[in-house]
Amino acid sequence: MAWTRDQIAARAAQELRDGFYVNLGIGIPTLTANYIPAGMSVTLQSENGMLGMGPFPFEGEADPDLINAGKQTITELPSSSYFSSADSFAMIRGGHIDLSILGAMQVAKNGDLANWMVPGKMVKGMGGAMDLVAGVKRVVVVMEHVEKSGAPKLVNACSLPLTGAGVVDLVITDLAVFDVSRGKAPLTLLELAPDVTLDEVKAKTEADFEVALQTV
Repeated sequence: MAWTRDQIAARAAQELRDGFYVNLGIGIPTLTANYIPAGMSVTLQSENGMLGMGPFPFEGEADPDLINAGKQTITELPSSSYFSSADSFAMIRGGHIDLSILGAMQVAKNGDLANWMVPGKMVKGMGGAMDLVAGVKRVVVVMEHVEKSGAPKLVNACSLPLTGAGVVDLVITDLAVFDVSRGKAPLTLLELAPDVTLDEVKAKTEADFEVALQTV
C-alpha cells in the first residue's frame, strides 16, 4: 500500500534533528510541521519572514493574518519572531538553515531538481526554491512517485527547467525512499512503503538505482 500524503510527511519528519532550523515547501512538505517528534526542538523558517512556526490551526482558530509562504494559515509559538523577506533570504543564502523539505515535479538520479515550472504554463514565480537548494545544508524532496499520467518523476535526466543541479540529498515518495547524496554516490533505494514491491518501484522509476533496503 502506498503512503498517503500525511504518511510521506511523517516519514520526512524522521529526517529532523534536535536544534535544526528547517524550511518547508508548499504542499506535502508543510504537513511535516504536524509530525515533529515529541520533545524535539525544531525551528521552522518561512520565506515571507517568520521564524518559529507552530502546527496548522484547528478549525475556527485560524488567524487570517498569520500565514506561511504558501499562504496557508499557521500558528505562532512563544518563541516566534517576525522580520522582512530580505532578512529571511539572508538566513537562507547565508547557510543558516539546516534542512529544507521541498516538493518536486522531477528529480534526476544525479540530484538535479525541477520543481518550479512546466514550459508553456503560467506560473506566479519561482518562489524561494532556487535560493533554498543553493543555500540550505540538506535538501529532502517529498513527492508522488509518478505524475497523474503515470510518467515517472524519478528520472535519469530532468526534461523540465532545473531549480538546481546536484542539490537533492534524499527523496521520499509514496512508494519508497531513495538516497541521492547530490549525485556523489549511485541513486540507492533505502526503503519501501508497506506492501509495495521492488518490481512495482522498478516499473515506475526511469532512473537507474541500486538497492540497499534497510529494516525499518
